[in-house]
Amino acid sequence: MSDKIVVITGSSRGIGAATARLFASHGYVVCINYLSNAKAAQSVASEIEASGAACFLVQADVAQEDDVLRLFETVDEQPGKLSVLVNNAGILLPQSRLSGINAERLNKLLTTNVTSCFLCSREAVRRMSTKQGGQGGSIVNVSSIAATLGAPNEYTDYAATKGAMDTFTRGLALEVAAEGVRVNAVRPGIIETTIHADGGEPGRPQRLAPLIPMQRSGEPEEVAEAIYWLASEKSSYVTGTFIDITGGR
Repeated sequence: MSDKIVVITGSSRGIGAATARLFASHGYVVCINYLSNAKAAQSVASEIEASGAACFLVQADVAQEDDVLRLFETVDEQPGKLSVLVNNAGILLPQSRLSGINAERLNKLLTTNVTSCFLCSREAVRRMSTKQGGQGGSIVNVSSIAATLGAPNEYTDYAATKGAMDTFTRGLALEVAAEGVRVNAVRPGIIETTIHADGGEPGRPQRLAPLIPMQRSGEPEEVAEAIYWLASEKSSYVTGTFIDITGGR
């Protein structure tokens, strides 16, 4: 049994699920975190277990501090040590211009996409930092190229939360660089996941594909490969860095 544990928030679908499967294939014990879709999370767990790898499920709303504490306390109960955190949990809401964005919507996005990243990273650093008795580790944040493009007329609020995640990535990377903890991020572009349906346009990848230099949308597995590389020792001299996975957009 591996002694390396990876926590992947929001790993019951899409990029998170692909990342969970990839880490499992490399011998990690995978903590599959999910908010409400227990069936989807169990499906991912069943795939991992069928491959002979180990995983465990933790339901937690990572935007809520008590849930985050419970999540990491559950990790502490497992054999092995936390080695990697992937801050993948995030949402977007139906497409809207600024005129349709109210405080309730904005605050929901901020707590889900940004607060969760801060809280989970705090708990991971407490366990990984060599300054606090840990053995080092890696944090990978799943941002979005929307942070640089702004997502006008559709998701400026979502884009702003991802911009906050980028700033946090850089700041935390410098804060803990001498403590054995590396912090990096991926910025996916248009990826074939169900998050587009959450925004009200399931076919958005197909609509935007002609605007992408590679003339196609990406797959969750392509993002997972970049996440894994950033978390692995193959990127041991990389911190505070972003990988854009956009097909050239």
